Amino acid sequence: MTQTPTQPQAHAQITIPAKHPMVTVLGSSDSLLRVIEKAFPSADIHVRGNVISAVGDATEVALIQRLFDEMMLVLRTGQSMTEDAVERSIAMLRASANGNANGNQANGDGHGETPAEVLTQNILSSRGRTIRPKTLNQKRYVDAIDKHTIVFGIGPAGTGKTYLAMAKAVQALQSKQVTRIILTRPAVEAGERLGFLPGTLYEKIDPYLRPLYDALHDMLDPDSIPRLMAAGTIEVAPLAYMRGRTLNDAFIILDEAQNTSAEQMKMFLTRLGFDSKIVITGDVTQVDLPNGTKSGLRQVQDILDGVDDVHFSRLTSQDVVRYKLVGRIVDAYEQYDSRQDQEGRGGRNGK
Repeated sequence: MTQTPTQPQAHAQITIPAKHPMVTVLGSSDSLLRVIEKAFPSADIHVRGNVISAVGDATEVALIQRLFDEMMLVLRTGQSMTEDAVERSIAMLRASANGNANGNQANGDGHGETPAEVLTQNILSSRGRTIRPKTLNQKRYVDAIDKHTIVFGIGPAGTGKTYLAMAKAVQALQSKQVTRIILTRPAVEAGERLGFLPGTLYEKIDPYLRPLYDALHDMLDPDSIPRLMAAGTIEVAPLAYMRGRTLNDAFIILDEAQNTSAEQMKMFLTRLGFDSKIVITGDVTQVDLPNGTKSGLRQVQDILDGVDDVHFSRLTSQDVVRYKLVGRIVDAYEQYDSRQDQEGRGGRNGK
């Protein structure tokens, strides 16, 4: 009778320095430890005093050891670990391990960012909180904004595309890299109905620009925003107001860009002036344009792909940082759309 060979067992011990209370590592009521145990069900993890031991498959034990090393690096900065941060760290470590196993580098420059590098990168500190990337793709998106003049952030709702771009804009303004911020989005839903809405033109378009105001209020003293807008330091306007202008020394964000036509996208991109930076965000799966109108965001990916100093950052459901259910909803819709496409092709082929 042949015996099935058992996987080699590995053992690791992680000693937590005395200056870090175990509750910061394991979480209140061991909440963080439970997240780790759930992620590595085949490994036995035990805690005695300030020593954590792990026994199990060599690959899993190595990941557990790396995870605690990364957690300690984050804790040393004075930042706390949350269940969400632990889960995202595990996902990053697994992705890195899989990439190395397949002989792939983590990214094009041959450098694989670690969870600690992602979770401790501060973009902006405001009103008692710090805005940071929470996923690897978010960090790469933020880094791309630093490196390139035009950056496209493309991905589903909840991935932080607009919020992180806004944080970078406020950071650039505060550090005097630019003298003004221009925030714009198409008011496409208004369309022919605009005239039926009550109030002045600004009052009519306000609902379409409200998400941009909301993000600003998170990042700046609300009392300062009217003053900055009156001075022209911050401008929030519909996309149509960009026509005929040259935007110098500005950080410009075009939000909801999937609702631009091809002509509007070209118009907007050619507004770029000296010492300016453009970030364009959108979700190509949520186009509200009338039937027959091609999304400028979809088209521009083919036109500008490979153009120097233009970067496309793509985020996925794995980068959703809102309530976790949002990520599952995004996945469910993607799977539904994929099934519909396959059924459509099957029907055409069966004719």
